[in-house]
Amino acid sequence: MGQIERFADLVVRAGVNVQPGQGVVIDSDTAHLEIARAVVEAAYRAGAGWVDVNFVDGPIQRSGVDHATVEALSASRPWALARIEEWRTTGVVSIGLVGDPDPHLFDGADPARVAARRHEEVSARRNALFNGMRWSLVAAPNPGWAQQIFGEPDMDRLWAAVTTAMRLDSPDPAAAWQARSATLAARAKQLDALELTEVHYLDESTDLTVGLPPRVRWTGGGLVDPDGITYLPNLPTEEVFTSPDRRRADGVIRVTRPMVIAGQLITGLRVTFKDGRISEVSADEGGDVIRAQIETDEGARYLGEVSLVDRESRIAKAGIVFHNTLYDENAGCHVAWGQSFPWTVEDGMKMTPEQRTEVGLNTSGIHTDVIIGGDGMTVTGTGPGGTVEIIRDDAWVL
Repeated sequence: MGQIERFADLVVRAGVNVQPGQGVVIDSDTAHLEIARAVVEAAYRAGAGWVDVNFVDGPIQRSGVDHATVEALSASRPWALARIEEWRTTGVVSIGLVGDPDPHLFDGADPARVAARRHEEVSARRNALFNGMRWSLVAAPNPGWAQQIFGEPDMDRLWAAVTTAMRLDSPDPAAAWQARSATLAARAKQLDALELTEVHYLDESTDLTVGLPPRVRWTGGGLVDPDGITYLPNLPTEEVFTSPDRRRADGVIRVTRPMVIAGQLITGLRVTFKDGRISEVSADEGGDVIRAQIETDEGARYLGEVSLVDRESRIAKAGIVFHNTLYDENAGCHVAWGQSFPWTVEDGMKMTPEQRTEVGLNTSGIHTDVIIGGDGMTVTGTGPGGTVEIIRDDAWVL
């Protein structure tokens, strides 16, 4: 089995865990065509009843941003919303092949138009995923991504790095991920036992204190759907995470890895929080994209996730900046502004939207992860038992 076939098999078996007769929806850029074909083949081998692929294309998206109005770009299609709901209710699983083939796709474009694209449909898809739909996001190697990392489209080097990060070098990658998931799940249980009320991130450039809701629960490794089937929402994943109280974040963060948001490269990002809300944004490059993004809805300026990652991460061990948030967020501690995860609060999945808001969870059509960890990062947590060290100099010590 070749690299692409091993990659596709892992996504299907460990990522969404396709069951016999199940429908599968794959979202892919046209740049990922060869990998998408392999994932389709792997899904059918696993017993999928049907597989549909929804392709997007960068130049076509750029044309829309250049010529359509903000109102047209943000308008949802009723048939698209109905289709998403049908997927959720009929047990379809979702695979997203990401990995930006052109990180400069929207350079020079109007940031408001870039941020406006199909906001409601993205929110509807996220709500479906949070309400029982199994999904997995995985970055697909492509020449544009290799160019961004290495300065040349060296696919051999990219596949070597992806093989390390995805554990494709293991005799049975799916089994290797099951073992790693068990370690992350054990860490989550450790954190749950501490009943933490806040966490504090500290290094030379970051000093952020974030409050946690009552009865908060940490998640590590995979998730379990309502039918008891396990899956990995992100591949790779090296994090233990939860959702904070959106009203309680104060301090400043420095983002330690470049990131691509809406097709534009962001570097040197610095963000200040006051009373939970983003109050200031600056960046060496791409700051206007972030400033436009956090204006998209009321919840966009508030945190929806806090995460813990240590230096034992396979992504960290790969030794490169992937210029891909899905990978780079798993190289170090990170936070995200935007949508919270309702399952991170006890009985959160049963709560009404108003009840979730009352306990401090955030609601937004966006969810943007930014990496703040790395050498020198220390994280402490405070709870009924006092303050404990969780990570010291990027190493897990709890």
